[in-house]
Amino acid sequence: MINLPDLKTADVKNKKILLRLDLDVPLSIDGDIEDDTRLKDSLETLEYLLSSEAIVIIVGHLGRPEGKDEKLSLKPIANWFLNQLQITSNDLSVTNIEDFEGFKFSDKLFLLENIRFYKEEEENNPDFAKKLAGLTDIYINDAFAVSHREHASIVGVVKLLPHYAGFRLKKEIETLSSLLENPKRPFVVIIGGAKIETKLPLVEKMHQFADYVLVGGKIAEETRVLLKVQHEKVAERKSVLLVADLNEDETDTMQNSVENFLQIINLAKTIIWNGPIGKTEGQEEDLEIGTAKLAKGIVESGAYAVVGGGDTIGYLKKINLLDKFSFVSTGGGAMLEFLSGEKLPGIEALIEDI
Repeated sequence: MINLPDLKTADVKNKKILLRLDLDVPLSIDGDIEDDTRLKDSLETLEYLLSSEAIVIIVGHLGRPEGKDEKLSLKPIANWFLNQLQITSNDLSVTNIEDFEGFKFSDKLFLLENIRFYKEEEENNPDFAKKLAGLTDIYINDAFAVSHREHASIVGVVKLLPHYAGFRLKKEIETLSSLLENPKRPFVVIIGGAKIETKLPLVEKMHQFADYVLVGGKIAEETRVLLKVQHEKVAERKSVLLVADLNEDETDTMQNSVENFLQIINLAKTIIWNGPIGKTEGQEEDLEIGTAKLAKGIVESGAYAVVGGGDTIGYLKKINLLDKFSFVSTGGGAMLEFLSGEKLPGIEALIEDI
């Protein structure tokens, strides 16, 4: 098990905290937040810090801006926190890094503007990391979903400040680690979506570890070609790989493949799911498409079920099944890399000096 620095051992009272959160949520055309799952997951750490009389500067990103883009400002995020925390005495303004020069901290909570407005963030520029570190006394990473990125606010700042893992990050690592170390079997991994380059390493890893690997969605055909096998003997056990068939227009998984998946799911004690196995554009009441049938089957199986990936989570929320899963990971790419055995730069940076 990975040993992360425990936030509860830190003296945070009256300290200035740089809190890295995952603020990258989907917005509507009108700029409204469509899914606030990641924001809700950040509240435990944030409320703990505020109740401990810390001064908190939240840092995070939204989307993939090229320079400063008002459409990707964090103002909707600030309004969300205002409503959730019921802050009435002072507005939570979105502040630029430059505005903190010579700043006197009379308030307790601040939100830095989209950190990816600065190209130095993704470059992991050391001078930029120093500027961020200079704002505060302690750094806390509670953004598992971006911990596979080697960026200034994830890796660079850690080297310059006392640092800790937030409660959500710690829970993510503990949950996913336990699945890798000692899952209840049969252990079923379901992988869908469209990005073969990010999904294939997980298919290969889990084909050697899980009891069943089920592959659907647009990556199915590419997976079939690349792996060229359906069965493989591993560690005196047979790991079964089942690749779904797509319909003629390649928009959804064939019903016979969905039924085959459901038969295996009914045997499972542990399930990990990342990526839809077909279209997710149906109406909320349309539960006949492959991904919806799969979701219902997982919930009804009674297995310990973990789901991750923005598209999958968004769809499950739309059809009111998200809260039926045992654990919802905030990570998409980070979850895939962690389960594939990759070391995440943001996690490695936290544990280097323990």
